Amino acid sequence: MVISTNTGRVYRPKDCERLIVYLKDLNLPKPDKWGTCQLITFLQQVVTYKGFYDHNLEWVGLEGVQVVASMTGGSALGRHKLSTRFTSIVRIASVGYPEREQLVSVYSVYLQSVLGSVCTNHPAWSTPTKAQQLATSMVTVYNQVRDAFSVDDYSHYLFTPRDLTRWTLGLLRYNIPPDNTTIQPLLQVWLYEACRLFRDKLVEDEDIQKFDAAIISTTQSDWSVDLHEHISNSYFVTAAVPSVLESMSRVDRILTTPGGSMLLAGRSGVGRRTAVTVMAHQHGIKIFTPSVTLGYNIKNFKNDLKLVMQTAGVEGQQVLLLLEDHHLVNSAFLETINSLLMAGEVPGLYTPEELDPLLMPLHDQAAHEGFRGSHYAYFASRVLKNLHIILIMDSSSQDFSVQCESNPALYKQCVVLWMESWSKETMIQIPDMLLTDNEKDINSGSEFLSSFLVIHESLPLHLATPRRYLSLLHSYRTIHNDKKEGVIQRQHHLKAGVAKLNEAREVVTHLKGEAAKKEAVLGEKQGEANKALQLITDTMKNANEQKVQMEALKDQTLMENKKIAERKKDIDEDLAEIEPLVREAKEAVGNIKSEALTEIRSLRAPPEVIRDILEGVLRLMGVQDTSWNSMKTFLAKRGIKEDIRSYDPRDVSPEGRRSVEKLLKDRAESFTPAVAKRASTAAAPLAVWVKTNVRFSYVLEKVKPLEQEQNKLQRNLERAEAQIGQLSAGLDDVDKEVAVLREKLNRSTKEATEVEFHLNKAQETITAAESLVTKLEGEFQRWSRQVSELEDGLKGLPREALLAAAFITYLSEAPEDVRKATLAHWGRLLKITAFDLRRFLSSEREQLQWKTEGLPSDQLSIENALVILQTGMRPFLIDPSCRATSWLQEHLAGSTTVEVTTQQDPKFATTLELAVRFGKTLIVQEVDNIEPLLFPLLRRDLICQGPRFVVELGEKTLDYNENFQLFLTTRSPESELPPHAASILTTVNFTTTRAGLTGQLLASTLQVEKPELEVRRTDLLRQEEDLKVQLVTLEDQLLTTLAESKGNILENKELLASLEQAKSSAATIESSLKESKSLQESLENERKAYLPLSQAAANLYFVISDLSKLNNMYRFSLNAFHSLFHKALLTPQDGSNTDQRIRSLQRSLVDLVYSYISRSLFKADRLMFALHLVHGMYPDSFQKNEWEALTGQIVTDVRADMSDFKAALPKWIDEERVNAVALLKQTFPSMYELLQLNDLSLWSGFARSSHSENDIPVQLGQKLSTFQQLLIIQAIRPDRLQSAMVNFASRSLGLKEVSPPALNLRRLLPETSAGEPILVIISPGADPSQELTDLVKSTVGHSNYHEVAMGQGQSEVALKLLRECSSSGHWLCLKNLHLVTAWLPILEKELNALQPHQDFRLWLTAEPHIKFTPIILQTTLKITYEAPAGVKKNLQRTYDSWSPELVARGNSVSRAQALFVLAWFHAIVQERRTYIPQGWSKFYEFSLADLKAGADILDRLFKQDGGDVKWNFVHGLFVNAIYGGRVDNTWDLKVLTAYVNIFFNNDVIGGRKLASGQLAHNMTLPTTVNFQDYTSLIRDLPDEDDSAYFGLPANIERSWQRIVSLQVISQLKILMRSPELASRFDRDKWHSQLSPVLNLWKKLNQGASLIQTKVALPTSSAESPIKAFVQLEYYTVISVVQTVHRSLAQLSKVIRGTLLLTTEAQKLAESLLRQETPSSWQKLWEGPEDPLEYLRSLIRRALGIEKWSSKSDQNTLLREALDLSELLHPATFLNALRQQTAREYGTSMDNLEFVTSWSRGGIPDAKVAMKWSGLQMEGATFDGSRLLHNTHDSPSITVAPLCTVAWMPKANKTRVYHEELLSVPVYSSPDREQVVGSVDIPCPLPHYEWNQAGVALFLIT
Repeated sequence: MVISTNTGRVYRPKDCERLIVYLKDLNLPKPDKWGTCQLITFLQQVVTYKGFYDHNLEWVGLEGVQVVASMTGGSALGRHKLSTRFTSIVRIASVGYPEREQLVSVYSVYLQSVLGSVCTNHPAWSTPTKAQQLATSMVTVYNQVRDAFSVDDYSHYLFTPRDLTRWTLGLLRYNIPPDNTTIQPLLQVWLYEACRLFRDKLVEDEDIQKFDAAIISTTQSDWSVDLHEHISNSYFVTAAVPSVLESMSRVDRILTTPGGSMLLAGRSGVGRRTAVTVMAHQHGIKIFTPSVTLGYNIKNFKNDLKLVMQTAGVEGQQVLLLLEDHHLVNSAFLETINSLLMAGEVPGLYTPEELDPLLMPLHDQAAHEGFRGSHYAYFASRVLKNLHIILIMDSSSQDFSVQCESNPALYKQCVVLWMESWSKETMIQIPDMLLTDNEKDINSGSEFLSSFLVIHESLPLHLATPRRYLSLLHSYRTIHNDKKEGVIQRQHHLKAGVAKLNEAREVVTHLKGEAAKKEAVLGEKQGEANKALQLITDTMKNANEQKVQMEALKDQTLMENKKIAERKKDIDEDLAEIEPLVREAKEAVGNIKSEALTEIRSLRAPPEVIRDILEGVLRLMGVQDTSWNSMKTFLAKRGIKEDIRSYDPRDVSPEGRRSVEKLLKDRAESFTPAVAKRASTAAAPLAVWVKTNVRFSYVLEKVKPLEQEQNKLQRNLERAEAQIGQLSAGLDDVDKEVAVLREKLNRSTKEATEVEFHLNKAQETITAAESLVTKLEGEFQRWSRQVSELEDGLKGLPREALLAAAFITYLSEAPEDVRKATLAHWGRLLKITAFDLRRFLSSEREQLQWKTEGLPSDQLSIENALVILQTGMRPFLIDPSCRATSWLQEHLAGSTTVEVTTQQDPKFATTLELAVRFGKTLIVQEVDNIEPLLFPLLRRDLICQGPRFVVELGEKTLDYNENFQLFLTTRSPESELPPHAASILTTVNFTTTRAGLTGQLLASTLQVEKPELEVRRTDLLRQEEDLKVQLVTLEDQLLTTLAESKGNILENKELLASLEQAKSSAATIESSLKESKSLQESLENERKAYLPLSQAAANLYFVISDLSKLNNMYRFSLNAFHSLFHKALLTPQDGSNTDQRIRSLQRSLVDLVYSYISRSLFKADRLMFALHLVHGMYPDSFQKNEWEALTGQIVTDVRADMSDFKAALPKWIDEERVNAVALLKQTFPSMYELLQLNDLSLWSGFARSSHSENDIPVQLGQKLSTFQQLLIIQAIRPDRLQSAMVNFASRSLGLKEVSPPALNLRRLLPETSAGEPILVIISPGADPSQELTDLVKSTVGHSNYHEVAMGQGQSEVALKLLRECSSSGHWLCLKNLHLVTAWLPILEKELNALQPHQDFRLWLTAEPHIKFTPIILQTTLKITYEAPAGVKKNLQRTYDSWSPELVARGNSVSRAQALFVLAWFHAIVQERRTYIPQGWSKFYEFSLADLKAGADILDRLFKQDGGDVKWNFVHGLFVNAIYGGRVDNTWDLKVLTAYVNIFFNNDVIGGRKLASGQLAHNMTLPTTVNFQDYTSLIRDLPDEDDSAYFGLPANIERSWQRIVSLQVISQLKILMRSPELASRFDRDKWHSQLSPVLNLWKKLNQGASLIQTKVALPTSSAESPIKAFVQLEYYTVISVVQTVHRSLAQLSKVIRGTLLLTTEAQKLAESLLRQETPSSWQKLWEGPEDPLEYLRSLIRRALGIEKWSSKSDQNTLLREALDLSELLHPATFLNALRQQTAREYGTSMDNLEFVTSWSRGGIPDAKVAMKWSGLQMEGATFDGSRLLHNTHDSPSITVAPLCTVAWMPKANKTRVYHEELLSVPVYSSPDREQVVGSVDIPCPLPHYEWNQAGVALFLIT
């Protein structure tokens, strides 16, 4: 209540003494950009001053009110730090979670009462120990879950004791009957609740398995029960998807809990909405979703909430508020829901006037229920109980985590169900359920069904949503069924034709069979007759032969008989003589008495005679052994006499006979009868036998041939006689046989004649039939082949249809290379080769039709057209050039009413409603975000009402017409839709790709170069398509004619005639098609001749596109490029051949593009563009690693010792170039050999030259490429690198100069048009207003020109003027668009909708801005406008802004001169910025405001009366405030002070008397107040600045070249970045882009042990400061190296796939891909910005510090010269030196001074001195004794001699030098960013000259 007191109003509690205001989540409100949070500031005021100021700024006191707030600590997303001012005035208490034992005891008590109601009287659960045991298990599981999963994994992995409470209360849902006495039923329920609480939140399968393992092991160890199979319930239902049933059961569990709310996180299409709506209807819960209309805001949302809360809180009904991503158009919606979930109310939702009537009906009810508390609290409690808030959000959205963490109630009060996709089993089951058997691939069965999932899973996550999976199935069905129907129809047609032809063939076959039979009979009969005739002839012939034979045989027999008689006579004569003797011998042997033989046998040794005779007998009878024993044995044989007697002399062998003859001859005496007889009676006959048999054997041998011949003749004789007998008998039979055969011959001949007659008739019929069959044989073969091909096609159709459907569903937003690779991968999976999507889904005719309608002719566009026309989802076209949108309008115009609108159109909602109702086609352009109104149409959320469908659009329900089509388009190539919108659209990307652009440009080239070629090709394609159609028509006609013919087709004369005609037409078409094909091939070859041009041009476009990486303003549209290309094609023909023509066209294109683009670039960027263009367009100009060497991206070893190389370096090369030359040698050894750098005679001219880029030795110039010469300049003479770059670029591009002549607006005017605004990009300080005004004056006149300076509140004025001017044809200029970048999208859409008058021109001016809209940049004609460089131009600008009156005011010459000096001073300090860092160490924003303030000061000084002007006032104000206030570098301030002192004094500004001092050489100030005198003085100044103006050294040009070339190189590096790679992880691309960094790091650490070294953190001991510093530096460098190593190793593992991508790795990769040193590394040590340079520097320092450490340990550190560039913190080392000196002298550090000596003797009386080596000097030359001014030819950087430095007490400081000393800064690097210290150098006076020259030293880098 409000009480008025004497101090003002006071608020006190109404119904009580004290009121506690409890604020939850105090750290959620977001601070503003200044870091202030209104709520916290308000509370601070309330707590500190016990009151606050109200809206009327009146003070209101507070009494009896206590503020209590709570918050979750930590710095998670969405949480903000409280201000320390606030936390210092409040008491802070930290409340943690209870300990394990406390939790167990709390939940034991809880469970006792819960189990009492759940298991009433249950024997197993009635004891308190069981409750405690169960509580222990619960806490165990809870702790395991907390340990295993944290918010670091996923932001919703937040597990608190609240979950234990929910788990306990969840058991109250069940009743356990006491009849089941086991503990199992309750444990199953307990497990189920745990799964729903914890398991349903988990995202990864791995996490789910972890949880399962934890809970199962707990139940097994605590209860000895295995609940493994109860953990995941299965559903055996065929009608629905199992995963959906599972989610329904989970939803059911929550909806039946009082006030149960849910956050369903997941991906589109998983069935969350279905599950919720089904379960809500089942429980009779009312569902409410906001009807989001256009312009729906928080006010509308709160009104909707009131409705819902009234239903839940007042009427007490169960209500479900269903909110999806697209409903949450404002972040305030979720904040409201957060409040509602937490407390059941939304503060400030109801006004007091609304509350009373609202709560009236609840009074009685509250009293009845005995509710204690206010009525509003009762209302809130009912809302909490009856309202179910269901949030369906896409978990893949970038805002998801932020939204949830900014609104903690979403995690705390809602049950989180994580439903990203269905289970694998479900995914495989879905195709089986949705597809009919007819639509499946029967051959491969389940393998085919699982290939749907394989394809789906092979895609990146943002595409693999369940909704797309279903879309894939629907697309597959449509494509498959359409194709199959066509195939089957064709097959049916063909089969009918083939059947008829088969019928004809059968008739022919039948006839042929009949004829063949008759032929066979005829043959048979003829054969019989011929056979009979033959037989007669043969028989007669045989009979005659036999007679002749018989006569011959008779003659032969007589002859034989005669011969036998003669032979017989000869034999008989020979034998007659010997045979009686033989006989006699035989008889004599027979007469030998046995006793005689016995007697011989009994002789021991027989007489010679007997031995000889017996030997003869034995040998004749074939016995070889003639020993006496053998003879005795022979004689003893029984019947020996008979054997001898009957022995046949024919058996005597010739050898035996010869040996016996020899015996007879040798022993003739033994064989004489008398001698024999005397020896023995038996011997004589035997001797005679031997002799006669020998003779007989002779005779027999002689007779033997005669006997053989006689035997042969005898046999012949017998045979001949037998034959004669046979022949005479056969001759009688022959006569009878011949008579029979003659009769048979007559009969057969008669039958054959009859058969032949019938056969001839049949042959005529066959010929006629065969003629038909043969003519249609080709068709028959082809149709039969087609039938089998179609059969095979049907087998492969499901797989091909799946491939096409997958392409349409998933690949429409991918570029060509990805499409190609993915299709190939899928093709391999599905075993499909050579699949052509375009052929499969469309015909050539359709494609030609699309081209004539304006579709670009490249492959990408045609594929996209197929997707647009075939997709089942609504297409979203990314179409930067608008050509696809125009084609779509043209294509659809014929078949439907097409309307084009934008979401920004005021009538958009009405247009949409009409289109839906009347079935129009609506194209919505300029879609940057999807209006929530469109979602029901995009998702096709149709409601079925009887036969019709309706759809809810906002608050209206409309009839839905089936013909309605919706297409969304945008011109922005960077357009990214949120995942919940992207997943319900088919994004079709028409953004230009290299291949696509090549195709388009080739078509453009041919239209100009060879128009007839393209016309002929198109005609041919069309003709070919027509011929194919005709052929198909003829075939169909043939087939139809055949299929419809009746009866025997062979007798149907008309049919045969029409078939004949169709056949001949088809043959003509076939030959035309062949001819067309060959013609096409030759035309294709002619087209290909122009391919190199279109490829080069496409390449050129992408080279230009890279420029936006450098400056957001450098964006160029494809349309502009097309028109430049077309312009190049109009280059006149010179009659050369095609190759030369292409070269000349390419040349002119590059020229045109270069001049067009470079006028849109600032001057400083043009050289970079020229080099980038050469690199992109002429890659052959560069050999391997050359470009990388220029841009410093070569991976090199930094550990190589340079001392040897330094010694070997030729003397003519500056010592500071040693590293660069070493790098050149290391990278290009063969080129280095070629250079012969040691040959001074060769290089002397180059060394001395001030234009060394033109003086490379001639003999080398021919061997080296232009770019290699550039690399040599870079290595040896970087002070000429900029000129060398200009030369290289000009020569390569054939340009006269790299910067085209300045373009004024008047020259630009003819190029402008009404539809293309002109954007003038201005540099700070430049203003094109005057030039534009002059142009207006001379063209349209001031009355037709309007301008608006953009800023606060000017946008509406600008739009109004824009509409007026565009219709009236006036000119409009909108200035300073960079101040209103947020408004630019509106301007862009307005420009797109304009239909301007042809005289209208829109001029825009803007400074570069990172957030400038790309589309405006692309669709405008751009030029840059810079303030011209140079002192002269600067002075002119100043005097242009001053009036003659201003200069002449007061008629004071001194004042006029002072103003000129001020203008001069202002020009000098501004233009000196050209030479950063030598001019100024950084860019100082000296502006017109400074000039104005300076002029005001001078004005005031000259107004005061009196004599001399107080110049010290000017000096003080200029140095300390106006100009010097911006300067933060001591040495820069010295330069500024010098200028002020030199310029502003009476010597220079002398009034009417001639001044003694001068501003510049030969410049005398006018001694008048005449404005013209001063401007003419300015006009007479040279255009080029003299270095003497600035006091800079004569060789500043060299330094400037160095600086500029370094800037150009850093710009080129930026162009090589791949920013798009950083945003999305692509393993292959990351690998290729990041490998240089990883390889360099590997190379740098080879052989070094830095990564393994273990260094302890140095403790603060009594070590000397220097030693302590070295130890700390060593520890730091090792830890930096090891941290860098860990981060790179992690990144390497991510790329290799052995580690998941983490946020740290992502950030690291993003920086490295942008070629920036990661901030995490820079925090450790601030080093170079380039990562490669950073790593090299780091390792160089690490190795250097390692050496310092070992020297420090040996106490030899200060004995040797030290190079401070080896340290991470060189300035700290100088401080350590100071500390150590102070200790040595026992004095304070402030009492010491830094002393430098450059002499060999050093500083003899210093206790701690250091020899400092490795310093380089810029701005002057120092020889160790004197500082010398640089001449024009001096090198820009020189190596300074060794110096000795020490800290000396001020008291005993000795003067080392007697001349003046100059304090010179020492910087860590030539960019002069970090000061290390300063040293003194002896130098001649005046000092200011040296300061102005920018003299400085740096550590060697």
